[in-house]
Amino acid sequence: MNLDLEKDILSRRTFAIISHPDAGKTTITEKLLLFGGAIRDAGTVKGKKSGKFATSDWMEIEKQRGISVTSSVMQFDYNGSRVNILDTPGHQDFSEDTYRTLMAVDSAVMVVDAAKGIEAQTLKLFKVCKMRGIPIFTFINKLDRQGKEPLELIEELEEVLGINAYPMNWPIGMGKEFLGIYDRYNKRIEQFRTEEDERFLPIDDNGELAVENPMKVTSYYSQAMDDIMLLDEAGNEYSEEKIRRGELTPVFFGSALTNFGVQTFLETYLQFAPTPQPRITEDEQFIDPVEHGEFSGFIFKIQANMNPAHRDRIAFVRIVSGKFERGMNMTLSRTGKSFKVTQSTQFLADDRETVDEAVAGDIIGLYDTGTYQIGDTVVGGKKTFQFEKLPQFTPELFVRVTAKNVMKSKQFHKGILQLVQEGAIQYYKTLHTEEVILGAVGQLQFEVFEHRMKNEYNVEVRMEPIGSKIARWIENEEDVKESMSSGRSMLVKDRFDNLVFLFENEFAMRWFADKNENIKLYSLL
Repeated sequence: MNLDLEKDILSRRTFAIISHPDAGKTTITEKLLLFGGAIRDAGTVKGKKSGKFATSDWMEIEKQRGISVTSSVMQFDYNGSRVNILDTPGHQDFSEDTYRTLMAVDSAVMVVDAAKGIEAQTLKLFKVCKMRGIPIFTFINKLDRQGKEPLELIEELEEVLGINAYPMNWPIGMGKEFLGIYDRYNKRIEQFRTEEDERFLPIDDNGELAVENPMKVTSYYSQAMDDIMLLDEAGNEYSEEKIRRGELTPVFFGSALTNFGVQTFLETYLQFAPTPQPRITEDEQFIDPVEHGEFSGFIFKIQANMNPAHRDRIAFVRIVSGKFERGMNMTLSRTGKSFKVTQSTQFLADDRETVDEAVAGDIIGLYDTGTYQIGDTVVGGKKTFQFEKLPQFTPELFVRVTAKNVMKSKQFHKGILQLVQEGAIQYYKTLHTEEVILGAVGQLQFEVFEHRMKNEYNVEVRMEPIGSKIARWIENEEDVKESMSSGRSMLVKDRFDNLVFLFENEFAMRWFADKNENIKLYSLL
C-alpha cells in the first residue's frame, strides 16, 4: 500500500454520539461541526419557533418533534484528522438503528446530562459498546445549569455502567456559579464566559492557579481543588491502554449549548481516539484497514427518500479497508454480482456532495435501486468474503396494516417494501390471506411509518394494533404444520419467506413448546 493512502486511513476518526433523549447530543454534534468549519451557524434542536432547526436533523418529523429519528452522518477536517460523526437516534424506540450504527464506528462519545446522570437509554447503548469493546469517551453536559455533584456523577458512571472513569477536567462551580473547568490533562484552567485572550489560565507546579484571579478566593475554586486532590490520591490511574480496550472512560465536563469545553474535548479526543480498526469476517478472518489493500466495506443502514423530490434510496457503507474510487467495479458478496459504481455521495445531514474518493474509516452513500440489504458486504477485489452479520432485534409490538384507499395498493406495497428495507420495522404476512403485519421494537416507529407513508408515498394507512407478541423463528421449518397455527400462536412469514410464530404471551409459548417438543424455536436479539 502506498504511504499516502496509509496516512489518509490513519487520519480517520469515526465515532458515534450516544445518549438519552434531551441530554444534548445533537447540540454537541452541531458545535463539533462548527469547529470543523462544516457549518457556519449552529441551530438548536428545539428551535421550532425560530425556524432554526439543528443542521443534523433532516427528516420532517424530526423538525416537528425536536428529536433525532435517523442516524445522520457528518464529516469534517480538524487539526490534520478527518472526523466522521454518526449522530444516532436518542429515542429508545430506535435502538435497532442505533445498534447497527454502533457496529460501524471505532469509538463512541457518551453525552450525559449533569442534572439527570445515567438514564435508561444511555445504559442500554453503553452495554452495546461494552459488548464490542469499543473505547468510550464521556462528555458530562449542561454544567451551566444546576446538576448533581461532580463526584456523585463519576461514582454513578462507575457503579451503574461498571466502567472505570478518569476525569480529564473538573468543574469549578455549577449553574449560575459555573466559573470554568480545571483541565487536569492540559494543566490549565479554562474560564467560562470570558474574552478569548483570557480563556486559559496557567497552573503552577503545585497544581494551583499561577496568576492572580478573582476565582481564587471563591469557595467553588477551593472545593474544586479539594476534589482534585482526592482524585489524584484515590482516583483511577490514567491509562491509554485501558482507554483503547474500553475499560476506562476519559470524562470531560462542559456545556454544549454555550459551546464551553467542546473544543478542548474535541482536541483531546482526537489524540486518543482509535484509527480505523480491523473487522472480522464470518469465517473469522481479520480484514485490516491498511494491510488488506483491497477495498471492502459493509452496509449498516439504508435510508429511503433523503431527497423527496427524487424518491431515492441511499445505502450507507462503512469502508473497512483500502480505497473507494468512483467508477470502480465492486462485487456484492451475497449475490456474487459485480457492478460499476458511478453515483456515490457523502453527507452533512441532507446536504450531499458526490464523493470521488474515500478510504477506510469513511462512510459513503451508494444509490440503491433495491440491490442492497442491511449487513451486505461489498468488495473491490476478486476474492469475496462476508463480514460478520449485523444484529437484528426481535420486534415486540405488532400492527395489522391496510391502505385506506384500495386503489393505492401499488404505492402501498412499494412504500412498505422500501421502508422495511431500512430495518426500523419488520414485515410479516399471514399465510393464505397475505394480510400485512408490521413488527417494531417501539411504538414511535409505527408513527414514523404512518407519517412517511402519507408524506412520501401519498398513501394513508389504517393500523390495527394486535398488541405485543413474542416472535420466534423455527430451525426445522419442514416439521411445522399449518394446524399448529391458532389465535394464541399465529403462524406468519417474514419478508424472506421464513416461517415465524407470533405467540400471545410467555404462557402460550410454553404451552406450544410442551405440545410440540420437536419444533425448535429461536429469537433474534
